[in-house]
Amino acid sequence: MSAKHHAIVLALLIGASATSGFAQDTAETPTTCLPQGPFAQMDYTSVEVLADGRVTFRLCAPDAQEVRVTSTDIDPIIPAGFGGGPRGLPLTRDASGLWSGTTTLPVPADTYRFNFEVDGARVPDPLATTFSRERSGINSTFEVIGPEGAFQSYDPAIAHGVVSRVEYWSSTLDTKREAYVYTPSGYMTGSDSYPVLYLVHGAGDSADSWTSVGHANYIADNLIAAGEAERMIIVMPFGHTPAREGADMLTNTDFGDDLTRDLIPFVDSHFRTIAEADHRAMAGLSMGGAHTLRFGVTRPDLFGEVGIFSMGLGLSGPSDVADYVAANTDALQARAALSEPVYYAMGTEDFLYGTVAPTRAMFAEQGITVDYNETGGGHTWINWRRYLKGFLPRLFR
Repeated sequence: MSAKHHAIVLALLIGASATSGFAQDTAETPTTCLPQGPFAQMDYTSVEVLADGRVTFRLCAPDAQEVRVTSTDIDPIIPAGFGGGPRGLPLTRDASGLWSGTTTLPVPADTYRFNFEVDGARVPDPLATTFSRERSGINSTFEVIGPEGAFQSYDPAIAHGVVSRVEYWSSTLDTKREAYVYTPSGYMTGSDSYPVLYLVHGAGDSADSWTSVGHANYIADNLIAAGEAERMIIVMPFGHTPAREGADMLTNTDFGDDLTRDLIPFVDSHFRTIAEADHRAMAGLSMGGAHTLRFGVTRPDLFGEVGIFSMGLGLSGPSDVADYVAANTDALQARAALSEPVYYAMGTEDFLYGTVAPTRAMFAEQGITVDYNETGGGHTWINWRRYLKGFLPRLFR
């Protein structure tokens, strides 16, 4: 090979090496976190639970100016902003437009709702695979796995039931309605009939809330598998009804009429239920607790057992209690004649804690036995899942 040819080959090799190195550097430092190409996927984890229990959140948003994680479930680890204080977990942007941030403290084992806030707009996690509806809008969810939360986690070692979404026509309200129905393991392949619990959500929630964030189905599965609860059907109705002038959310007779005249008959005719009061129960949280006070406690002919979570009487003063008693005197006497106590649970930090004393006094005056469960914590799903865990083993024994 001539000296001239040797020089040309050497130059080509050097150029190829330089080009390869440039391409490698470019690949290692992407210019954008957005997927490239028609079938490309996002290449990051949006929620990562670290080994020490802290949680890192990520969102690809190259054009955003400010991004934070918001949640009312993880306060104070992620501040909820109650009372005008700090709100959310601020995220930091890298050169590719990927925003990230990590909680300063570990997040306890449990299930949580969250969203991203992008330049003031609430945005569910685009990489999430689990979501939970509110009365309006939607949340992403994530679960931190651990022994403290195992009672409400999916366990691959046990048999699980099925959650179905049903629609029915409400002749009372002249509209289509929905409910979620849990049937225990073995229901689909068997012929047995089962007792039924009607379980109602709170004011900010929707019909799917008791499963999507409350994990009522997993709580029931785990208790049944451990022999701590009876096999039962759990019906989770939509606690809100079409708006009308003069309607009150906590004394909503439209809900009560739909429940007794439409939903219960629908369930009894479409599922294998034991259609009698001794095998039917009602419970609810917050607004659902108000529904239970109004339409469960006062209907011992329909519901043999009842549970009230994070709700009480007296929000408008003593007349609240007096009016309730005056309107339901005979029903309360009938409730007092039953042997099953009313299950009543409240957290000491709950903003409704002040309703406990007048409600318990009313029950005592009426001769109604109460099984009262006072816990720490506030008006949160962390408490409500645990109240359900305490309530289910009492039913249908």
